[in-house]
Amino acid sequence: MSDTRPQGQPDEAMLDLLIKQVTEGLSPDEQRALDVLDGETASAYARDLERAAAAVTLAASAPVGGAKQPPLPAGLAKALEQQASAHFASVDKIGDIAAARSSKADQARASATSAPRANRYGGYGWLAAAACLVLAIFGWERSPSPPVAPVAEVPAPSPPIAQPLPQPPPPTPAEERAALLAKSDSLKIPLTATKDPAAAGMSGDVVWDPVTQRGFLHFAGLAANDPAVHQYQIWIFDAGRDKRYPVDGGVFDVPANAAEIVIPIRATLLVRKPAAFAVTVEKPGGVVVSGREHVVALGAIG
Repeated sequence: MSDTRPQGQPDEAMLDLLIKQVTEGLSPDEQRALDVLDGETASAYARDLERAAAAVTLAASAPVGGAKQPPLPAGLAKALEQQASAHFASVDKIGDIAAARSSKADQARASATSAPRANRYGGYGWLAAAACLVLAIFGWERSPSPPVAPVAEVPAPSPPIAQPLPQPPPPTPAEERAALLAKSDSLKIPLTATKDPAAAGMSGDVVWDPVTQRGFLHFAGLAANDPAVHQYQIWIFDAGRDKRYPVDGGVFDVPANAAEIVIPIRATLLVRKPAAFAVTVEKPGGVVVSGREHVVALGAIG
């Protein structure tokens, strides 16, 4: 069965030993047993019992039912003397109290010769009851130790997040074209200007990689266009397809005053056998099938 006593309260065995300690005194074995139970708690409550005994001493001389209480045991009397000596600072006061106690004790001895001696527990039962009452009062006043506030767990600081290294800017179309030209399997096809007015004074070339299906147009002198009116469109002729339906390579614009431009080719279909490249002028957004009325540049392979 679990112990339901409040924290710091003596149990029954300790209480018996404490009462005996202040009334009769303890044998060495009993003193060791009391120390084993809880030395710190026993010492605190022994002092409380001794104070209770001091109060009981004053009441011992008062008649109860026409008879006086039996004389105090020697052990208790000695303990009371020690308590009084420690408590009172004046020797005169101590002498007065000692004289009063001696007179009261003489009266108690005289009464004891004519009255039958009470049994041990009958004579001191009221002392035990008073001691229990004092223990209860002191135990109530002795509030249990305040609970220890939980220690807040401070999480370890997170490791600093490494800042990403600045990424280099993406390569320009001209840089990508130069890298494609450096590949041994890339094709370079010169572009020839037609008689269309937009091609007057134009020169250029095409770089195409059959493996990656990537390519670039390079122009110099191609006339600027108004994207709201028309755009340039790239076409790739595949030897494995019908000539009437070349592969769309995307649309582009030429800004005003642009001396040279590099345009990426974005083929919408796989080009297995590139045969020729052409540039036409179409409506904004381009067309699916070109009528080829305005071809400005043409380059054939082989």
